[in-house]
Amino acid sequence: MPTTMRREWLEKDYYATLGVGKDASQRDIKKAYRKLAQEYHPDANPDNGDADTRFKDVNEAYDVLGDAEQRKEYDHAREMGYFVGDPGGAQQYVRVEDLLGGGGSPFQDLIGGFGDLFGGGAGRARPQPGRDLATSISVSFHEAISGTTREVQVDGKRVKFEVPKGVADGARVRLRGKGGPGAPNGDLYVTVGVADHPIFGRKGRSLTIEVPLTYVEATLGAEITVPTLQGSVKLRIPAGTAAGKTFKVKGRGITDNQERTGDLLVTVTVTVPSTLTDEERSLLEKLADQPSAENPRKHLGV
Repeated sequence: MPTTMRREWLEKDYYATLGVGKDASQRDIKKAYRKLAQEYHPDANPDNGDADTRFKDVNEAYDVLGDAEQRKEYDHAREMGYFVGDPGGAQQYVRVEDLLGGGGSPFQDLIGGFGDLFGGGAGRARPQPGRDLATSISVSFHEAISGTTREVQVDGKRVKFEVPKGVADGARVRLRGKGGPGAPNGDLYVTVGVADHPIFGRKGRSLTIEVPLTYVEATLGAEITVPTLQGSVKLRIPAGTAAGKTFKVKGRGITDNQERTGDLLVTVTVTVPSTLTDEERSLLEKLADQPSAENPRKHLGV
């Protein structure tokens, strides 16, 4: 197998990045990549630095695992790789068999000599980096918005950590050095699941909400009250507003760990009453008798 190891191959667990096991098929890897790439694509997460970083990590992982040959080399690197440096500061990954070279090779004799000099056995291996670990937690919508503290148990040890405020559903929190023991220790990746809110949705740092209007409010315009996470606000609806129109309320979205705040996106719908009073019916019948300035079916040619 060619020696094409790169430093990041020993430092990054690409399987954990894509959320698949080491025995995953190429088809499963491709499926996981497509799902994550769509979730963290910059177009779906405008001005979201965390999503942008995650998108790059997912693509980096798939560049390696998505290619069967590179995946074999990556797996081999993770099992057999060592990181060495030369006196001039250059660093290179080499394979164990390249160092030992088989029985009686010059490399093996040289390593054995150094081992004897420093009191070690011949060909003693350098410490291996610890393996990365992964787990998951669930938080409420409000805990995700404000941030919270959680504790997880992995490999028999408990790890307490801060869930950053503004964390999105499916985001991963990286805890450096909290993974498997080694030199250095591996990292712990915690995937965060965020519960739905009964009325708010989320798009990056923006909150979304659907607000119904009556036919009269949509036609004549109105000032309505809209809920936010920080209390209610007034929103002016212009006359002639169509269903599906979205209004932006600046600064009423989610504040992330970098103190960046999104907006509230209000999408209006128009409700049709299922029952009418006699007076309402009489007024609507009079309105129906009046000639309309617009034909909503004009584009159909009728």
